[in-house]
Amino acid sequence: MTFDAMDFRRALGCFATGVTVITARSAGGTPVGITANSFSSVSLEPPLVLWCLDKGSERFARFDAADHFAVNVLGAHQQDLSSAFASYEHDAFPETPVETWETGAPILTDTLASLDCRIETRVDAGDHVVYIGRVLRLETRGDTPPLLYFRGRYGHIKGA
Repeated sequence: MTFDAMDFRRALGCFATGVTVITARSAGGTPVGITANSFSSVSLEPPLVLWCLDKGSERFARFDAADHFAVNVLGAHQQDLSSAFASYEHDAFPETPVETWETGAPILTDTLASLDCRIETRVDAGDHVVYIGRVLRLETRGDTPPLLYFRGRYGHIKGA
């Protein structure tokens, strides 16, 4: 290899992504959430999506013990919400309105879209685990522009 981990990270940062908050409930019922841009569609039939979590995350054990997750797609107006769920020093749930659907994963109520998923497969992938989930229910809300992430910074679609 002629590159190191930081070179790789910088190259990946050139790919603009949307921003999500992934949520679940631990075995004891406690909600857990984390900001993630490692979200992607997998299949339309059956409806499958994936997201990836670093095995070194302090939230890893709680997510890995769950059999479900929800994907909450953030709008351009939700940078503060993204930052709150990215923080390890602050629990964002007390001030975030949520509801629950089929799986019991917290659904954030003011997002562009939410997908409630049952885990179909976990794939061990280097220092991450890839969670593939079957979408059981979804909802889209409004036409607000998305929150984007590019080269380590938040962004928005100009003119949207």
